[in-house]
Amino acid sequence: MSEFAELKNDRFLKALLREEVDQTPVWMMRQAGRYLPEYRKTRQQAGDFMSLCQSPELACEVTMQPLRRYPFDAAILFSDILTIPDAMGQGLFFAEGEGPKFRKTIRSAADVDQLPDVNIASELSYVTDAVSVIRKELNGSVPLIGFSGSPWTLATYMIEGGGSKDFRIAKQFMYDNPEAMHLLLEKLASAVIDYLNAQIKAGAQAVQIFDTWGGILTPAAYREFSLNYMNKIVDGLIKENDGRQVPAILFTKNGGQWLEDIADSGCQAIGLDWTTDIGQARARIGDRVALQGNMDPTMLYASPQAIRKEVGSILQSFGQGAGHVFNLGHGITPEVNPDNVAVFVESVHELSAQYHA
Repeated sequence: MSEFAELKNDRFLKALLREEVDQTPVWMMRQAGRYLPEYRKTRQQAGDFMSLCQSPELACEVTMQPLRRYPFDAAILFSDILTIPDAMGQGLFFAEGEGPKFRKTIRSAADVDQLPDVNIASELSYVTDAVSVIRKELNGSVPLIGFSGSPWTLATYMIEGGGSKDFRIAKQFMYDNPEAMHLLLEKLASAVIDYLNAQIKAGAQAVQIFDTWGGILTPAAYREFSLNYMNKIVDGLIKENDGRQVPAILFTKNGGQWLEDIADSGCQAIGLDWTTDIGQARARIGDRVALQGNMDPTMLYASPQAIRKEVGSILQSFGQGAGHVFNLGHGITPEVNPDNVAVFVESVHELSAQYHA
């Protein structure tokens, strides 16, 4: 018997496995975050972003906040995609008003060789503890999603030392030192497998790999340096836990041109950004995998009528039947009015029922 409560709403997990549901499930990337005043208050209480991530109780609190406001069909663990490089000693920090930065960067093959293996149980126990706490707090209301950054995306931050406009240093490293780049990606893939499996054992019921920067690569480089390693991760994941299949979602931002290749990875669902038409994506890959997405996040700044209309057109584009999880095409942005999120979620549930009759 599982130590966790029975799942009351499983339409998210069913949709990922292309099973019939009564309405299209919906969740939102970055749904626990800065658009909510209660999140900003909790973050202030924590002192800084990493302290918030590293407290299982506070991570649980911010994971639960959006679910108290909106009838989302899934919760996503509150954490950061860069926890693994941080555990490798790269020194992750967040400057006020800026994105993530690393105190140490990788610039040579020797730097890659010196990277330690990550002991998930000791160095990332704050994440797995948060998963257990959140799962208990959810009490079977909705499933919990665990996640990680993709090896390529993690590598770009480790080499650049933070975000980048053109990823010049990371790409130069890849082209000039392909063996070292492959070794780095191999180490990261191995750590991501252990990390996601630890999240699954702690109670995550689905996992998503965020390949935020895969779309900056050429088709050949994408397959070799990004998708290749996500395939390895999918192969290495625990497939079943707690008496249920554990679906894996791959999300490559700007990856619409590689849908067929991504569908071959063994994942259960592909996350789409807003630059790919979901109906065309479905026509291309058929019923091989479920599709997740894909409203433009900036639609949430529009009027309630415009939001509702856009939700309707995406549902219509996907069409009848199973295999759609509604989401934004990327994370919600901080200045969105929380009332517009309510319109978004209610519109998905209300307008989607006709497609599941």
